[in-house]
Amino acid sequence: MKYARMIVVLMVAAGLMLLSGCAYVNVKSPLDVDLDRTTLGDKTGVAEARSVLWLFAWGDASYAAAAANGGITTLRHSDQEVFNVLFGLYTRWRVVVYGD
Repeated sequence: MKYARMIVVLMVAAGLMLLSGCAYVNVKSPLDVDLDRTTLGDKTGVAEARSVLWLFAWGDASYAAAAANGGITTLRHSDQEVFNVLFGLYTRWRVVVYGD
């Protein structure tokens, strides 16, 4: 009985570790490989796409849309942001570009 309880506790702990970030995720990260040589530029542009209920998605989270929204002709750097609630029940992808 004692070992069965310990096995259940370990299984629950392992399950919680595997499901980390499934209720709420808000992550920002660079989309660049040479960060040591990055210059941002004077302008910033943002574009995003959204998804609801794993069924409906809309928006344009492309570099071109973000550059157009910021009036940027020369891209220098980009970041991505992901906001996710309940396994993707609601998701927002955002691309932020910097340039001139």
